[in-house]
Amino acid sequence: MSTAAHEVATHRTSAAPAHPSVGAATSLLDAYRPGDRFLATPTRTLLARGVHQRVPEGSQPLAHRVATALDDARSSQSAPLVMGAIPFDQSAPSALVIPKTVRSGPALAADPLIALPAESAPAVDWEIRTEPEPEAYAKGVAAAVDRMWRGEFSKVVLARTLTLSSGNPLDLPPMVQRLARRDPSGYTFALPTSPGRTLLGASPELLVSRRGELLVANPLAGSVPRSPDLAEDVRRAAGLLQSAKDLHEHAVVVDAVHQGMGRFCHRIDVPARPTLIRTATMWHLSTTVTGVLATPEASALEIACALHPTPAVCGTPTALAREVIGETETFDRGFFTGIVGWGTPEGDGEWVVTIRCAEATERSMRLYAGAGVVAASEPEAETAETAAKFHTFLNAVGAQL
Repeated sequence: MSTAAHEVATHRTSAAPAHPSVGAATSLLDAYRPGDRFLATPTRTLLARGVHQRVPEGSQPLAHRVATALDDARSSQSAPLVMGAIPFDQSAPSALVIPKTVRSGPALAADPLIALPAESAPAVDWEIRTEPEPEAYAKGVAAAVDRMWRGEFSKVVLARTLTLSSGNPLDLPPMVQRLARRDPSGYTFALPTSPGRTLLGASPELLVSRRGELLVANPLAGSVPRSPDLAEDVRRAAGLLQSAKDLHEHAVVVDAVHQGMGRFCHRIDVPARPTLIRTATMWHLSTTVTGVLATPEASALEIACALHPTPAVCGTPTALAREVIGETETFDRGFFTGIVGWGTPEGDGEWVVTIRCAEATERSMRLYAGAGVVAASEPEAETAETAAKFHTFLNAVGAQL
């Protein structure tokens, strides 16, 4: 087998070995360069280079177009793999490709070298522009809450952005290093979306994965900022588990994921109560939903597209929440709250909700953060939550709000 074919074939590893080689995952992180496709998940680390084939646009469903492209690629690749990003609006062009080569390693969290700190972010004189301003965002939240009390809908996710501009070209690899080393158990990604544009981030939320007949989803909804004080941090975590507002918000999302996965499963397990997961900046209510696939022809991507957008990134009912987002937000979300991930011709794969992210150009990047708004929401609290979520990325670039 040629070197290139061996690189592509290695993605079949389904989980980290019991005793992974020291540096097997971090070497891929270190090798990332702009233009590459990098994705680290709790099961593997992938570094892809070149484009063998782009998934074409067309009228057929995206999952069908991906499956056709993967089948076509089998003639020249022993084990083709699709990687990339899908926008919040699934009707918009995606950024999915079959790479020329894919190197695969164990999960970053399994590599002891990931504990080594990344270099500190250099001092940069960032120019920061907020859209909308916090006061305007809070007014949008208040208006949505008023409409919910009138019974028009039950939840909407409203976002805001920060645009960071620099007089010098951005150095992306150190940013990816800091994102990955800060939350190595999450989903770190750096993916080209168009010429001169890179989507990068560190998401905590798995939309759905498939390994053979096993499906797993990990919806997150309901969150609170971390505290540097240990006692206060524990109090916030315990309070989140008891928050009626956050538990209701979480239950709405879990129910939607349960119903969506139920179409594809003959057995499904949903825990009665959520647990907590933490990132460097946030606590989140978390539920791991598992199912046994009843339709083996359904790929992980097809199921992800059927689940997307969940109430965690859009709202409920979905169609009305989309309208409220369009009326309230003054910017195009693009790939924010979309999907990133990988998939195989056999239908296995991991697809992740695109949050805690930014889209970078040569000298600027746009950061995104959203908050779930329900009838019990307070505008000031939701504004503060988006500010806390921005810190995942602000810390990676050395910027301050």
